[in-house]
Amino acid sequence: MFSLFQRKRSVQAATVVSATAIKGKGLMRPEPATSLLATSRRQKLLEHIWQRTSLSRTQFGVLYLRPLERYAELVQQFPASESHHHAYPGGLLDHGLEIVAYALKLRQSHLLPSGMTPEDQAAQAEAWTAATAYAALLHDIGKIAVDLHVEMSDGSVWHPWHGPLQQPYRFRYRKNREYRLHNAASGLLYNRLLESEILDWLSGYPELWSALIYVLAGQYEHAGVLGELVTQADRASVAQELGGDPVKAMAAPKHALQRKLLEGLRYLLREELKLNQPQASDGWLTQDALWLVSKTVSDKLRAHLLSQGIEGIPANNTAVFNILQDHGMLQATSDDKAIWKAVVTSESGWTHTFTLLRLAPALIWEGSERPPTFQGTVEVVQEDAASADVSPVTTPVAEPPSRVSGVTSTPAPSSGAPAVPDTTSDSVGDLLDLLGTADTASLSVTASSDKPTITDQTLAPGRPAPATRQSETETNDVRMPPSGEHFIVWLRSHIEARKLIINDTKALVHTVADTVYLVSPGIFQRYAQEHPQTAFLARQEQIADWQWVQKRFEKLHLHRKQDSGLNIWTCEVSGPRKSRRLHGYLLEDPKSIFPEVVPNNPYLALLMSTFPPPQASKPSWFP
Repeated sequence: MFSLFQRKRSVQAATVVSATAIKGKGLMRPEPATSLLATSRRQKLLEHIWQRTSLSRTQFGVLYLRPLERYAELVQQFPASESHHHAYPGGLLDHGLEIVAYALKLRQSHLLPSGMTPEDQAAQAEAWTAATAYAALLHDIGKIAVDLHVEMSDGSVWHPWHGPLQQPYRFRYRKNREYRLHNAASGLLYNRLLESEILDWLSGYPELWSALIYVLAGQYEHAGVLGELVTQADRASVAQELGGDPVKAMAAPKHALQRKLLEGLRYLLREELKLNQPQASDGWLTQDALWLVSKTVSDKLRAHLLSQGIEGIPANNTAVFNILQDHGMLQATSDDKAIWKAVVTSESGWTHTFTLLRLAPALIWEGSERPPTFQGTVEVVQEDAASADVSPVTTPVAEPPSRVSGVTSTPAPSSGAPAVPDTTSDSVGDLLDLLGTADTASLSVTASSDKPTITDQTLAPGRPAPATRQSETETNDVRMPPSGEHFIVWLRSHIEARKLIINDTKALVHTVADTVYLVSPGIFQRYAQEHPQTAFLARQEQIADWQWVQKRFEKLHLHRKQDSGLNIWTCEVSGPRKSRRLHGYLLEDPKSIFPEVVPNNPYLALLMSTFPPPQASKPSWFP
């Protein structure tokens, strides 16, 4: 079969333009696939993709590497989105490689086609594996055909069906693009990546062929297992890049996040947000739209979801807006932005300008539940006038250090694409850990013969049972204002309800040295995110919101100090592939948090400080 795929690739000569001209015009020089794929991280991803196949290097080169190289040549340094996931030069290439790797990992858990005899499944196994990779790789390729306007150095417009770029280029996002059109545009380009012999081979398997065509047409609901593999892999790649948990993203039901977001908004509008007030308000309901103050709603929605134990909600408001928009919950502006600028004027004459989110009222209320409309006006400010104020919202913000990043050596183009994010060793390690042969968290390990196999349960030996009803501490948590005492009540209630897990890979609470270990600053940041009012209290002292919480906690004197006088203790976390360190507080009495004794986390070791006792000059974090 593989003898069909030995045709040599034709190589076109690129137009030569001086480096000075490229720099002066803000152009980017097209690169060959070998250069684009040469970074260490991309080479590691290619290696993992190969390990998920059962092919020799030569066969892998024909069936996988050659399409991946063609993909790289087409997408060049284009981002995967304007301001959401992988929104940096080269982001689309990174996303493509990641989703192929994730999809092939998921593919290994399925015997395809389902319902067939083992002999038939074995005969079709390599075809289904290849189709999974192709479907994943091609799922977003339509973006370069319908979302981007690409102009070459000679002034002509480039379209991807012309083939790879041969001249220096610049690009911008089309203002009036249709948001989901790219899903249906993949069919324009699949024959640019896949040779006719490959298509002939795949078309010989009717069930596989129809599923692949449905994916390429953007009709995932008709693509069966193949469509679900691509959808789950896409969610994992996006979650990893935005700082979330790709394992949970792959396991989540397709519409789980959408449902949680909607339930959260409905709760806020029912219990917390004030609508149609004579003056300052959280939102206004007009005849055709619900307008909500963008920052207020984002902060409160994030706090509510975190309080319900829902993880992976970005701390960045821009990312929250994009998630809401991606799930069809926001009505976008004419240039496909989530944020509107509008002047609100009440019946009494009070007026103010706000940045707002626009939702359809029917999304929140059913007929008779809808409250009265605002007795005033909400007038949208024209885009040109609003652009200066809206830019802080629509401009991508640097993500947390844990995000998966792309190439760091390429400068951002003048076309408005965001700068390339910083690369950290942990981000690539987290991704490769997930893609590794062990399907467990980074702290999990199958030990040698003289030690037991470690599982999620043994990582959290003292994890409390889930609460069946609202406890007294949860009730107190709701009623008390932010304070050190409230932080402890909140900590107890969240652990009891399993909204905060302990002794897990990314837990903020561990047990070590027969007591409780609170990871800093993570645990205080989590509390501050769930209680936005701490930001107001912290501003009065000109400190960060989490530092305000940390200081209140320290004043309770519940923590144990080192002999040197330091508050912070360091723990070393030992894992199968790497070790890392945590910093945090040890409590004097574990019963202040846990009603019963909880076994120590076997993967944490307390390190004694080598610092001398503090003198007049103290570390900045020392109280």
